Amino acid sequence: MTNLDIIKSTYEGKTSEDNGKNLKRYISNETRWTEAAGFPYAGTYQGFDEIEKNVFARLSTEWIDYNFAVEDYVAAGNKVFAYGTYSGTNKATGRYFKARVAHLWTLKDGKVISFEQFVDSKTVCDAMV
Repeated sequence: MTNLDIIKSTYEGKTSEDNGKNLKRYISNETRWTEAAGFPYAGTYQGFDEIEKNVFARLSTEWIDYNFAVEDYVAAGNKVFAYGTYSGTNKATGRYFKARVAHLWTLKDGKVISFEQFVDSKTVCDAMV
């Protein structure tokens, strides 16, 4: 699989469970995952367990229909950008949001070594208050 194929598999599975399984397959204990400053889950996490606990577990419990609709990808060498729009409804407030977002993935030998999120975090935070 190409780097682009690997990243697409983490967004374009038949179900979100497929996406999670594919993501876990390509992440190692050394993978560094950075959520943008200002985002509710901001920080850098290492390895799937930290990523799951600090990002995905919260997304699944704090939001209704949280989604990243990928518009397109750009791949060059060991880097893949995915960009599009986040959306969802916060469970605590009932507020819906949409925000533009880009994800920068860096891979080596078929494994994700880093992920960085770029997002309009204000719209996400506003939905939470």
